Amino acid sequence: MTATDGDLMPRTLTGVSEKIARRHRERLAIVYIRQSTVQQVERHQESTRLQYALVDRAFHLGWARETIIVVDDDLGRSGASIEGRLGFQRLVAEVGLGNVGLVLGVEMSRLARSCRDWHQLLEICSLFDTLIADADGVYDPAHFNDRLLLGLKGTMSEAELHILKARMLEGRRAKARRGELGKPVPMGYLRRPSGEVVLDPDEQAQGTIRLVFELFQRFRTVGKVLCYLVEHDIRMPVRTPGGPGKGELEWRRANRPSLHNLFGNPIYAGIYAYGVRARDRRRQKPGRPGTGRRPPRAEEAEVFLPDRVPAYITREQFERNQAQLRANRPDHLGPVRAGTALLSGLLVCGQCGLRMVALYNHDGHAARYACTGQNVSYGAPFCQSLKAAPVDAQVTSLILQALEPAALEASLAVAADLQAERAAVAKQWRQRLERAQYQVDQARRRYACTEPENRLVARTLERDWETALAEQMRLTADYERFRRERPPSPTPAELAAIRQLTNDLPTLWQAPATTNEQRQTIVRLLLERVLLSVLDASEQVRLECHWHGGNRTAHTLVRPVARVKALSTYAALMARAADLHRAGNGCTSIATILNQEAWRPPKRRDTFNAPMVRRLLTMAGVVEPSARRPRALPERQPDEWTIRELAAELGVPQPTIYNWVQNGRLRSRAVKAGAGSAKLVIADAATIAKLKTIRATPPPWRRLPPPVVEASRVTLDS
Repeated sequence: MTATDGDLMPRTLTGVSEKIARRHRERLAIVYIRQSTVQQVERHQESTRLQYALVDRAFHLGWARETIIVVDDDLGRSGASIEGRLGFQRLVAEVGLGNVGLVLGVEMSRLARSCRDWHQLLEICSLFDTLIADADGVYDPAHFNDRLLLGLKGTMSEAELHILKARMLEGRRAKARRGELGKPVPMGYLRRPSGEVVLDPDEQAQGTIRLVFELFQRFRTVGKVLCYLVEHDIRMPVRTPGGPGKGELEWRRANRPSLHNLFGNPIYAGIYAYGVRARDRRRQKPGRPGTGRRPPRAEEAEVFLPDRVPAYITREQFERNQAQLRANRPDHLGPVRAGTALLSGLLVCGQCGLRMVALYNHDGHAARYACTGQNVSYGAPFCQSLKAAPVDAQVTSLILQALEPAALEASLAVAADLQAERAAVAKQWRQRLERAQYQVDQARRRYACTEPENRLVARTLERDWETALAEQMRLTADYERFRRERPPSPTPAELAAIRQLTNDLPTLWQAPATTNEQRQTIVRLLLERVLLSVLDASEQVRLECHWHGGNRTAHTLVRPVARVKALSTYAALMARAADLHRAGNGCTSIATILNQEAWRPPKRRDTFNAPMVRRLLTMAGVVEPSARRPRALPERQPDEWTIRELAAELGVPQPTIYNWVQNGRLRSRAVKAGAGSAKLVIADAATIAKLKTIRATPPPWRRLPPPVVEASRVTLDS
C-alpha cells in the first residue's frame, strides 16, 4: 500500500460505512485500471501501481480478496469511447448481470472520458444497486446527491479531455502556420537530420517522379499512367519509414492509391500544406486515429504556404492536374473512353437537361446516344435516342474547322512528344542498369574484403554477389528485349512526313494510329458541352455546341429513322412522288429527280432507287402491288406461313423475319418447293399476338420473343 492510500484510508472508512451494506459485500468488487496510451504504461508506471493498490482499499472496505477482481484489459486504450475497450465492456456486462457490488477507479476519468458512456454506467449501477468509489469516497448512483456529484465529475473529465486536445491541436496549428511542423514526406523527397526537406538525392528516383507527372499531363487519367508504368516495368521509389532499414530506398510496384496521393499532394508543387486530408468524424473509427481521412483537397487546407520546399512541377500544373482529376470523376465528365462515341460525357439532353450516355451493340462497333436518366430513376420512357454516327460526323467537321489554324503547332508538338517519350523511357532503363551494376560492384567489394578462412561470412557475401549478378543479367535481358520490341526512332524523313501529315488534319483524324481516346481528348479541350434535341421524333436533330471561352453555335443535322412515315417531309415526299408518277415518269426517273431535289430516304442510304420509289407509290396507293406467282408448296399444316404472308400479317419487313429465324427466335423446317426450297414452320394465334405486341412497342424497349418451343413454329418462304 502506498502512502497516498494510507492517508485516504481513515477518511474512507469513517464517512461511507453507512452506504456499504452486507448485500454489496456479498457480490464482487471490480477494480478498473486503464492508461490512455502504451507510452503512458511504459513511462508512467507510478500511476499504474497506484491503480493496482486499489485492491487493498477494497479489502479494507470489507470485501474478501477472492471476491476482488482486477480488470486491466484497457491498459493503453483511450477512454474517449467504449469502442475497443473490452475491459469496460466486461465491467458493464458484469454490473448488468447483478454480480458487482462495488466499482473502484482511481478517478472518474479512468472509467470514461465520454458523458454518454459515463451516464450509461451510472444508470446501470443505479438499477442494479452497485456502488462506485474513487480516491475521494464511495458513492451510490441511486441517491440524488451522489448522482449529481458523479455526473459533475464525469462532465469535468470529458471537458478535461477536450481542453487537452484543443491545447495540443492549437500548438500544432501554430507550428504549421510557420511551416515548421514536421510531417512524413512522400516519395521523391527526403528530410535531413536538420529538418530541411530536399529532393531525393537519388537521380533515378527524381526522374521517375518527373516521368509520372509528364505521363499524367499526356494521358490525363490515372489508369492510363498506371498501365504505362506496368507495361514498361517502372517502379516507384519509396523510402522505408521505419525498422532496421529506415531511410533505405525501395522500388515498389505502382498502384492506383499511391498515384492518386501523388497527384493530390501539393508538396510536389513546392507548397507546404497542412490539413489537406481533413478528418470526417462520421467516418472515423474509435481507437484508430488514422481513420476517417477524406481524399486530398488542397483547396480546403488550413495552411497553404507556397515556395517552401523544392518542387517537381509548377503550381499552375498542379492546379491543372486537380481540375483534370475532378473532371475524371463519374459525377463530372468522367475520363475519356476507348469507345467510338466521340461525345461521351459531353452530350446533354435538350429535353430534360440530363446527361446522355453512350450505348454500344454489335460488339461495340455501333454506338448510340440515349437519355436514360428518367428511365433509370423513375421508370419513365427514354427522352430520346439516336445513332451516334451522324452526330459525331457533324462534331468532327466543326472540330477540324476549329483546329485548322493550329496545324503547324500540332506538327511540332507531335514530333516533340515522340522524342520526349523515347528519351524518358531510355533514361529509366539506363538508370536501372546503372543501379544494378552498382549493386554488383558493392557485393564484389564486400566479398573481397572478407578473409577467405571466415567461411561463415564469406558464404553469405558470395550468395549476395551471385544474387546481384543474376538480377543484373535479368535486367540486361529485359532491356535487350525492350530494344528489340520498341519501334526504331523516327528518321528525319519520317519526322518530315509527320509534319506534313499534321497539315492534313482530316487524314490525321481518320488515321488508324489515332485512337478514340485521343479524339475524345481533343473534343473535350474545345467543347464544354453539347445540347442535343430530336425534333418531333423525326430525322431532324438540333445541336447547340458550347465552346470553351463562352462561344455558342447552333447546328442542324439529319439522322436515320426506322420508317419513312417518321420523316418530317413524309407528306411532301409522298405528294411529290405521286405527282411525278402522274406526269408519266417511271420509278427510275422519279428516283433520279428526287435525288436531284435533295430528298432523302429514311435510313441505310442517302439516295433513292427504283425499288424504293415503287414501295413509296404502293404505300400512297398510286400503283398496285406487283403480283408474283406463288410457289408450289407442299400441303401445309394448320398455322403455317410463308415469309411474305407472315411479314404482311405482322407488319414487319421481310428481312426481320429472316433475322428472327437465323437467330433461333423462330424455328423452321426446310421443304421442297418446285425447283427451290422453302422453310415451313408453325405460328399459332398466341405466337402471332405476342409478335404483334412486341412489334408495336416503340424503341428502345423492343425485345425479340424468346425462342419458341416445339409446339410453336413458323413456316417461312426461302
